[in-house]
Formats: sequence, structure tokens, C-alpha cells
Amino acid sequence: MKWLLIIALVVNLGVFGQVTLTESHLPIIILNTGGAPIEDDPRIQCEMGIIDNGSGVMNNVNDPFNDYHGYITIEIRGSTSQQYPKKNYGFSTVSPDGVDINVSLLDLPPENDWILYGPYPDKTLIRNVMTFDLFRRMGHYASRTRYCELIINGEYRGLYVLMEKLKRDDARIQVTPLDSSSTAGDPLTGGYVFKVDKLTGTTVETFVSAYNSEVLFQYHDPGPDELHPLQKSYLQDYVSNFEDMLWGPNFNDPNLGYHQYIDKISFYDFFLLQEVGRTVDGYRSSCFLYKDKNSVWDGLLHAGPVWDFNLSYGNADYCNADQTTGWQYQFDNVCPWFTSSVPFWWGKLLTDTSYCNGLQCRWQELRQGPLRIDSLHDYIDSVALYLEDARIRNFQKWPIIGVYVNWNGYVGQTYQEDVDYLKWYIQTRIEWMDNNLPGTCWPGLAGQEQMQPDPVLSKAWPNPFDEEVHIGFTLPDGGETEIWIYELSGKIIYQKHLGKLAEGNYIKTLQLTGLSAGSYIYTVITDGVAVSQNKLTKK
Repeated sequence: MKWLLIIALVVNLGVFGQVTLTESHLPIIILNTGGAPIEDDPRIQCEMGIIDNGSGVMNNVNDPFNDYHGYITIEIRGSTSQQYPKKNYGFSTVSPDGVDINVSLLDLPPENDWILYGPYPDKTLIRNVMTFDLFRRMGHYASRTRYCELIINGEYRGLYVLMEKLKRDDARIQVTPLDSSSTAGDPLTGGYVFKVDKLTGTTVETFVSAYNSEVLFQYHDPGPDELHPLQKSYLQDYVSNFEDMLWGPNFNDPNLGYHQYIDKISFYDFFLLQEVGRTVDGYRSSCFLYKDKNSVWDGLLHAGPVWDFNLSYGNADYCNADQTTGWQYQFDNVCPWFTSSVPFWWGKLLTDTSYCNGLQCRWQELRQGPLRIDSLHDYIDSVALYLEDARIRNFQKWPIIGVYVNWNGYVGQTYQEDVDYLKWYIQTRIEWMDNNLPGTCWPGLAGQEQMQPDPVLSKAWPNPFDEEVHIGFTLPDGGETEIWIYELSGKIIYQKHLGKLAEGNYIKTLQLTGLSAGSYIYTVITDGVAVSQNKLTKK
């Protein structure tokens, strides 16, 4: 029946709707390729202008370009999304002679690599933007976004989202720059951004899990052509050693086990968002990971940033992805015939009581903040209202409301029905997770941060923070204790003496009103020895 609907869509619509855009409360992006088609490969150079008169002021297509006016190189991007008539684009801002230049677009931090994402199967137009916002509110980096409307060579193309391409950058994924000369010692240990992903039909250099040949790791930033063979070997060995340890009988040893390899908070949060969204490609595709140098931060493996949630929250009709019950990390049991698999890590970690207790504590903390159901519903309603005029034009251009589009798990007959379904799915899914997430959050610490019997507690919250931040830490032996805060350059900018403390778990509240916005490292030091270290972000 759904295939008949697809055929009917093509036959009945023929040429998609023609819309003339004159003004919008959203920024307007105008591309002029001189008539040249934008293709998957190679990129073409063209002109781009952006009109953004500010909040509350309408933007007219005849207004002067006041945000950006210059050159870009552009191509169609995406894998399965290329089947849709509304294309996604990747582009770089360049000088007239084609050299990359860093610029700020729509108040986003300066860079040269960008994405124009055109929501299509997600008819709410919200899923990706909402998920990235959630991950940021959990204290992690995720691609920043701005809604806009797009015109190419005079033709209205619909509502789009300007997004940051995921890459290493001081304002994006904050790991140490790695060049090909860093082949020994501490410089070799970071920073790497890589991912678990499926092959897309092009030649991609990968390395494979020793425990599942359908788990493929891909170098992202630096890319494979930028990495020295010793750097590739280091990253492969790190992942291999982590997997060997996790597969072994002592994987949860407090000193030798997974604690020495992964940042648990990022793994908790990545897992929880994948599961709330029941993301059909979750864990096995577009699963980003990164590792910094051992000396700069914790040198651990971090999960994220999150990516590609357009077929999530009930918006995919295969492999049980539209069900509000069951676990997405068990995807391979549901659909074993797929050629990309979920790393065994996620299930193995859940066999450790300590890990589950920490996950449960983190879940309860997030349920009082970013994952409050009423907060999520309010967010969805506010974005839907904000987009109203632009989304009406979008669906005049692409009249797919009430029509099945690969791979919709639900087809609303109105935009509001699609929005209501998204809200229903989120609420029902979260309530199921409330009752089924493993672990016990032991009482005793503010913020429900006690990961008992996990022997090591190291966490700051809220993170990012405004002026006040809570530092949670464990002293295994006790002693004269201080908290130091460093700039990323290593300069000490704050010291607080806590006196002589006995062994145990502690929470200390710091007033940091004088700090400038940015990223910092804090260290808890006892008798001259660092016992805890983590990252802080000041809003």
C-alpha cells in the first residue's frame, strides 16, 4: 500500500508546487550558480547572499545581503536522503579564487564548512534541531542550527536549516589539532574524531571491529588522507584495546576496566538520546566519537556529537523503530540481515551494575531538566509556531502532508497531526524508559550524582553553567584538598583550598562570576596528587 502511495505522489504531483517567496521572518539564503546544476560530485563554485534583518524584522528578497555576500563551493550531500527531491547541501565559504575562508553565518561561530539541511521525511521539521538542542543542554557540543528559507537561481526551494558540519574546531568539537608530525609520545594520543558508519557506495577507508566485521570505523577529522600511518595505528589500537578489555572477564574492574577508556557521562547521554528517539540508524550509523590528547583533558573516548535524527521518534516503519517499547541497542536481534551492526559495547556496559546505577542517576537528573515531558512538549509547540508561515510555504513547494514518504512510521493528515504524534511518541517512550531503564540511583548526594558503588565520582553540573557550578568528586584516601581551574592553554586562573578532607564523596559549590565564557579544565588535588579532572564550560 505504501509503495502505491509513493507512485501516486509522483504521478499526481508531477512537478512539485511553485512558490514565490517575497518576504519571511526567517533569514533568506539566495544561491546563484549561473544556471549550473548542483551535483553530488564535484563541487561547483557559486555566489551566496544572506538576508537577515534581525529578530522581529521581516526579510524581503529585495533587501540587500547584510549577513553574507560572497562565494561558496557546494555539492549535494547525504546518503539515503539523496532519494528525496528536496536535496541537502554541503558547502564551504571561499574567497573568489576558491580558498576556504572562515566566516560567521547567521551569528554562528566563524568557520568555513557548513550544511544546508532540508527536512523532508520529518514533516514536523523539528527532530534534528530538537535533538541537537537537547544534547547541548546536557552539557555537550552538538551542531548549532538556524532555520532559514532557500532560493536557488530564482526558484524557491523551501524551509532549510543552516547547520555546522561536525569537525574539530575550538567552537565545534574541541579536541587538540592533530597534524601528521604528531607521531610519538603525548602528541600522538589526540585529538581524533571518528565514527561508526555504514558504507555509502564510495570508497571509504575503514577499520573493522575484531568482534563484528559489520561494525565499521571511519576516520572523520583528520580524514584518512591527513593521518600518518602511525596515527591510524594508534587509533585502531586504542579501539582494539578497549574492545578486548570490554570483551574480557575483568571489564568492570575499577582500575583496569572500562573506566580507564571512556567518558561515562557522554556515553550515558548518547545512549539515552538514541533510546528516547529509538533512532533506526542509532549506534551503527553516523555514530560519532572523539578522543583528545591524554595530557590536555582526560584522554578518554567520548560518545557524540549526536547526528541524523530525521528518522527517529517514531518516524521509521521498519525494524520496530516506530514502537515505543524495546531497546534500540538490540537492533541486531530485531533485524539481523542489515549489513551494518551495533557495536557490542552498549549491551556489555549494561551488564555492569555500577554502570547501570550511574546511567539511572543520570536519567533521573535529566528527567528533571532537559527531558521533562512538559518542557519537550513546550519546545515542540514553540518551534512549530515559530515556523508557521515558512512551513506553509514549504509544504506548498513540497506537498507531502498526508502522503507516505520513505520511511514514515506515521502519516498525519495535517501538519498538526504530525506534531501531535511526535509529542505522543516522546511522552510514551520516556514513560516506558522510566519503568524499564536498569539500575538504581542510590540516595545521598545532591543532584542524584552518586554512582554508588562506582568508586570514582567526577562530575560538574550544571555544565555549561552561568555563575554557580557544583563539583562532585571522590577522595579515595583523603588529605589536604584543593580545586584548580585552568584555561585550555594550561594557565591556572582559579584555586580554592578546601582544607583536610576524609575519604569519601563530596560536592562543592563554586561561585565563578568572574570567568569569561568559554571552556576550562578543573582538577581536584589531594596532597599534591590530582584525583579528579574534567571539563567546564561557562556560558
